[in-house]
Amino acid sequence: MARHDYEEQVIALARDLVRLPSLSGQEERVAQRLAEEMERLNFDRVWIDPVGNVIGQVGTGEPPILIFNGHMDTVGVGDPRAWELDPFGGEIVDGYLYGRGSVDMKGPLAAMVYGAHLLHTRGLPQGTLYVVGVVQEEPREGMAMKYLLTENDIEPDFVLLGEPSNFHVKRGHRGRLEIRVVTYGRACHASNPSAGENALYAAARIIFGIELLAAHLPSDPVLGPGTLAVTHLETFSASRNAIPDRTEMVIDRRLTLGETEVKAVAEIQSIVQKEGARADVFVPEYEAESYTHYRLRGREYYPAWLLPEDHPFLRRVLRGAERALGMKPEVGTWAFSTDGVYTMGEAGIPTVGFGPGEEEQAHTADERIAVRDIVRAVEAYAAIAREVLHP
Repeated sequence: MARHDYEEQVIALARDLVRLPSLSGQEERVAQRLAEEMERLNFDRVWIDPVGNVIGQVGTGEPPILIFNGHMDTVGVGDPRAWELDPFGGEIVDGYLYGRGSVDMKGPLAAMVYGAHLLHTRGLPQGTLYVVGVVQEEPREGMAMKYLLTENDIEPDFVLLGEPSNFHVKRGHRGRLEIRVVTYGRACHASNPSAGENALYAAARIIFGIELLAAHLPSDPVLGPGTLAVTHLETFSASRNAIPDRTEMVIDRRLTLGETEVKAVAEIQSIVQKEGARADVFVPEYEAESYTHYRLRGREYYPAWLLPEDHPFLRRVLRGAERALGMKPEVGTWAFSTDGVYTMGEAGIPTVGFGPGEEEQAHTADERIAVRDIVRAVEAYAAIAREVLHP
């Protein structure tokens, strides 16, 4: 299949996907559009699983198995006044496709669909390629991917994440952990504060300890340092002239390689004990319902991961991308978090990232991706899949 045979089609698909709003939990129309396109392109099998994930299969289902992973959901628009163009217009201006999700990651997802189609038309050498569009990656990365593999009994040998990377190959990123701290006091009238115990003062002491701890977290030579930040604090009291008897804070903890949930929580518990505060420290549970009414649950823990630079899968991805693009991609890591927290971080499946578009464009007003890059990505994905499945 020549480029002119698919160029207009892949861009049309990307524009259609951008025009379909798909906040997390509201991905149904995007899922249907993806499934329709895969069926039209004669994928060997196409289905939507109980969670709402879309799976397109090229090949018999036999190993080796490669998964192209993308998510269908997007973050919100934010302030519409910050946008010069319609967030859901799918407009092309000066060679760029604009709109919410254009780069993160409906453009890359469209390119993966057509990359698989290109591989199919040229003859799959061996094995199986799955193109998957998952739900609710933005609020809890890795969760839907875990359900997809377990619910559909798919055991991939390799996973390629199509998040935007500007055609660089990404071999990992830091993990993240949400920690909640609830402090307790004793309420009384604010005119006589010594009669009570101010839960907010206890929270302030803990926050100061957290600030001190943040300067002493370990660092990895590739992924960089762990980080720690209080991102939310809420105070509870009977009124504004009553001493608060409870506070709740949220801590965003970024985990570098070698750090664990247990260690990160223990560090906060040590601060609580040192300050003599009455408090609970815990990792919350995430719970949501997909558009298919499937209940999704999981802990707010996302481990760091890093594929060795000399791993055979990474080398094959580099060879395939270089063959298609005419240049050797740089190898690096992402600043943000992806479904790799499950595939590599938990399941140990060799995983890398490779996608069109600039990652800095994700979640921005007037989000955009170069049309040319979407088209180039089609050949790159096809070449990578061929290299991986028939090295």
